[in-house]
Amino acid sequence: MLQNRRLLDVLNGQSVDRPPVWLMRQAGRYLPEYNATRAKAGSFMALCKNAELATEVVLQPLERFPLDAAILFSDILTVPDAMGLGLDFQQGEGPVFARPLQDEVAVKALAVPDMSSLRYVFDAVSTMRKALAGRVPLIGFSGSPFTLACYMVQGRSEEGFPQLRQMMYRRPDLLEHIISVNTEAVVQYLTEQVKAGAQALMLFDTWGGLLSAHDYQRWSLEPMRQIIARLPKEHEGERIPVILFTKGGGTWLKSMAASGVQGIGLDWTVDVSWAREQVGESLCLQGNLDPQLLFGSHQAIDEAVDRLAKAVRGTQHIINLGHGIQPGTPIEAVAHFVKQIQEKTMGSVAKVNERTKVRSRSAAVL
Repeated sequence: MLQNRRLLDVLNGQSVDRPPVWLMRQAGRYLPEYNATRAKAGSFMALCKNAELATEVVLQPLERFPLDAAILFSDILTVPDAMGLGLDFQQGEGPVFARPLQDEVAVKALAVPDMSSLRYVFDAVSTMRKALAGRVPLIGFSGSPFTLACYMVQGRSEEGFPQLRQMMYRRPDLLEHIISVNTEAVVQYLTEQVKAGAQALMLFDTWGGLLSAHDYQRWSLEPMRQIIARLPKEHEGERIPVILFTKGGGTWLKSMAASGVQGIGLDWTVDVSWAREQVGESLCLQGNLDPQLLFGSHQAIDEAVDRLAKAVRGTQHIINLGHGIQPGTPIEAVAHFVKQIQEKTMGSVAKVNERTKVRSRSAAVL
């Protein structure tokens, strides 16, 4: 039995005493204990593949801050790594693929991986869920098909991912194959996470905001719609809500709201009140403070918290940053932020119109 259901309840349109709060990349390099555990593992991927150590870092932020959710410790690029692209994390460069998809032969050879090659992720989910012991819900995640494709074609993180976008216009048939394979792989990957114990899911569409409105619909949002439609709606009697986050996608909120998700993540460029007008009252929003805020003064944090608390009052909202916590973020600033959010939103009951809830549930059943 969950001791803290705020996250799941607000995603399912139920009343909560205050908005839940968790932070993207809450288990990360800003924590000295995380750095110690990573050093013990020997490398980032070794840490991801060690269920006990990965669980250790998932629990670390919960020991410091009264957060309302935990999130799987892994990486979005585990899926293409399982496809044989050879993932490595190089010092100062980030993720690099040894065998990127840069010719027709490589693209046409791409296939959905056997999920047994990702067993280490599912074992980690199970271990994390047991270690949490009902303390807070566990969020599973994947990269979106388009975001995965960006790295798979480019071979590494590069501004604008020009090789991927050139393929999109020169050989859309090749990109179609990559996106199709990724879509099927993500469905299977997230389904296995649910079976292993994930209680909510999040799709990270980190690079969808690079696209034009037309291309976003075709290459990013439509594959995510297909994934959402095929994911388990319930597991062991509990609904499995899905949050969709497209960084830089604020202008497409109405389209995202029609995708079948229960929550939409906002980056820091989107005004929360405006976003609420776009999506209506029946959908949960998440976000959206600038991660750089946590390098600011307590006064700056307090002022931002005040504005956000007023904007989300009485609505379905999950407090979060607009992207992940940055390395070097002061720990005491995170603690101050979480404390201020909880104090200033307590009693701000989020409750949707009953007719809207019934309509949303009926749509989900259909």
